Amino acid sequence: MTTNSPLFQKITRDMNFLTKCFQKVLQQLGEHDLEKMVVQKTGSMEIELEAGELEEKHIQVLSIYLQLMNLVEENAGVQMRRKMINENGCTSIRGSWGETFQRWQKQGLTANQMAKVVRQIQVYPVLTAHPTEAKRKSILELHREIYLNLVKLENNAYSKFERTGMEREIVALLERWWRTGEVYLEKPTLEMERNNVMHYFSKVFPKALLKADQQLMDSWAAMGFDPSVFNEAAAFPDFQLGSWVGGDRDGHPYVSAELTQNTLLEHRKAALSLILGNLELLGSRMSFSAIRNPVPEFFKEKIQEKARAIGPESEPALARNPMEPWRQFINLMLLKAKNTSSQLWEQVIYCNADELLEDLHILRKSLLEIDAGHVVTQFILPLERQVKCFGFHLAHLDIRQNSSFHEKAMEQIIAGTFSGLSPYSSWSEAEKVQFIGDELQSNRPFAYPGKSFGPEADQVLACFQVIRNHIDQFGADGIGSFIVSMTRSLSDLLVVYLFLRESGLDRNHFQVVPLFETIEDLQESSRILEAFLSHPAYPKNSKLQEIMLGYSDSNKDGGIMASRWNIYQAEQKLTQTGRKHGKELRFFHGIGGTISRGGGKYHRFLESMPPGSLQGSLKITVQGETISQQFANLLTAGYNLEMLFSGTALQTSYSLFPEKIPDFPMDALEKLSTIAQNHYQELVRHPDFLEFYGQATPIDVLELSKIGSRPSRRSGKRSLDDLRAIPWVFSWSQSRFNLTGWYGIGTAFEQLKRNQSEAYEQLKSNAETWPLLRYILIQVETNLLNADEEIMNQYAGLVANRETGVKFTKSIMEEHKLALQHIGELLGKEREERRAGLLDSIVRRKNALHGLHQLQLKNLKNWRDSKEIDSPLVTRLLKITTALASGLKNTG
Repeated sequence: MTTNSPLFQKITRDMNFLTKCFQKVLQQLGEHDLEKMVVQKTGSMEIELEAGELEEKHIQVLSIYLQLMNLVEENAGVQMRRKMINENGCTSIRGSWGETFQRWQKQGLTANQMAKVVRQIQVYPVLTAHPTEAKRKSILELHREIYLNLVKLENNAYSKFERTGMEREIVALLERWWRTGEVYLEKPTLEMERNNVMHYFSKVFPKALLKADQQLMDSWAAMGFDPSVFNEAAAFPDFQLGSWVGGDRDGHPYVSAELTQNTLLEHRKAALSLILGNLELLGSRMSFSAIRNPVPEFFKEKIQEKARAIGPESEPALARNPMEPWRQFINLMLLKAKNTSSQLWEQVIYCNADELLEDLHILRKSLLEIDAGHVVTQFILPLERQVKCFGFHLAHLDIRQNSSFHEKAMEQIIAGTFSGLSPYSSWSEAEKVQFIGDELQSNRPFAYPGKSFGPEADQVLACFQVIRNHIDQFGADGIGSFIVSMTRSLSDLLVVYLFLRESGLDRNHFQVVPLFETIEDLQESSRILEAFLSHPAYPKNSKLQEIMLGYSDSNKDGGIMASRWNIYQAEQKLTQTGRKHGKELRFFHGIGGTISRGGGKYHRFLESMPPGSLQGSLKITVQGETISQQFANLLTAGYNLEMLFSGTALQTSYSLFPEKIPDFPMDALEKLSTIAQNHYQELVRHPDFLEFYGQATPIDVLELSKIGSRPSRRSGKRSLDDLRAIPWVFSWSQSRFNLTGWYGIGTAFEQLKRNQSEAYEQLKSNAETWPLLRYILIQVETNLLNADEEIMNQYAGLVANRETGVKFTKSIMEEHKLALQHIGELLGKEREERRAGLLDSIVRRKNALHGLHQLQLKNLKNWRDSKEIDSPLVTRLLKITTALASGLKNTG
């Protein structure tokens, strides 16, 4: 991007406007010194490193300034996409439906074949409560309000007075922001985290889905295809929501059975509230008179039939609109839906969402008979779509627990049931599988309901019992998968069937999902799946098997190159195993917001998958700050859903209409991965590395942070293995090393070029055309460019043992230089041309970030010297951490 580019100019113009608004707030508050700080400088930013209130204000000024920059860049991206569509058509947006349709045309697919692919895909985002959202909900709401005003200002039709009014509103919002604390001074509860994701489930995704659907229809019509293809909800991609908040127990001691029960009820309550609101809105729009419109006979009969079924309660509903039969029918639907929401089981209710869809179908048919097709498309279709996607459950709640916790639970159950047996944990894998297999031939439980076996067993069984009770009352629609973290053997999966049996649940109706996390687990994954699908206890009626892949722990374990390569390899081998057994696999990608944990542009991420591995259904985690970044604003949310839908469709088409796959140099990439993994592990396994890491990053502050309800370590041990992947990535990001996103790859390329030049040249010649390699190189380069050598050296200077600090810093700097050099050589062109937008963004925020780093370095040193855990410095450091996370646009 150059200073003459429209995008650069727009960002500069909008940033200047918001800066002036912010300066006006500071001026009104008498903060004249702070007012001078809020400017876009090219030189170094000088910060007076004084303690106390002034320093607190410096932190807040820089934090708000950087967050305003994020809003400006987001809005500029939206407006530039609009401009591109207007000037070059919908095919010009990378990863969009338009581009996907164009690519299919070039492949030779017909419109009917394209529509077939679209109908067969499912996108399934799962929101998690992983502690990476550093901003409070009240701040996120202020972001949304300022953003909406920015969007309004795009309209040149407003008068000067109206624009001045919007400016006044932005100034008032900024003053509210200035007066509001930004960080969690108390650790958020699980209920607070649930309320946050519930906002997105009920208020954001339903609107974003309609936006994405409209984009699909518009793009289809723009290609000249028959628009009637999308007249019915069944023609659209399936969309399901998932949640881990209230169901994810892995290392989270506060997720109780009661919380799970309440969460399932909250989901149902919100889903029915959404339906009631939509039905009321539909009723207000269906003011069709029986005098002006012929009423189909079948429709009159349906109204009377429904009124008789409801009984006397139906009379007021019919009397309200005597000459408006469509409203009468909707009034009766509303009455039935309200009974359902209030759980008035003695009244007429909807037993499930399918019954509501049947009534919507009756409305559809009646309107089509009077040639009101446009009304159906505009008002009935969107409601059918929402009921089909969100039902009465809104989101599916996954239940996740660690395999070692399950093992303890099983050990307690066996000890409490059988006498004379050795502890379950001491058994061989063959003995465990034999025991579980024998047990599953019977439906009898181990003990009577409610028997106590021990703490772990009681917790596991209480959760499964809550699931059973919910299903008995409301059905199984709201229940997601049972995910086993750190799956390392067949018995880790089969044991879940025993827990289901103990609670009276039929294993044939649920997905038991392995989560393969470490490099070794990924390499063993196809062997475990083979044993699972072959076992006699595996449900024979299941056509789909979900597999979860862990990006975070595999990265922490082996570095980014090894993580990506082994996930790719695992997808290929698992897909082959699934096909051998006639199963379709749904890969559940456990990605995070950062590149180290699988983050980045959705279309590039999806293109990097092995061709044929995505078989229609994509499940993917949306974590922490990524939720607000991608879905807080409607236009951005609609765009990201479009990327997910169109990218999933494109990858699915490789399964339905296979093409010849180019002969990419797999062996060369495997060699690169092995060298990179060895070099990375040589660093992190060095006996002095933990000392360096603990002092050269603010990990000790992050472990005290209040940004999530989950502990930062699984068991509280001081070891790298026990540290969660999120704070691991977060800490390297804060100190600007970004080491988790690139370390190892520089040496790998250097050694490959020196010792195996043919493999190096193969990678170089495929760098532009191999989606996997290009994705890795671009992602790694982004992390390299966001790293800052000056700041890295300053954090390394915090290491007490100077020799240790210098030793590790030297190797890290050399690796950084090598990685930049080789990626530049492979991708070609001048980096300033290829990555102009990213480099511009880095320069734009550099000075404010440097100011925050100076504040963090000073306060970190003072706090460590004081050795006071409850020091006021901790709160200040948390504020700086939040401000840096905002400016860097990522946490963990």
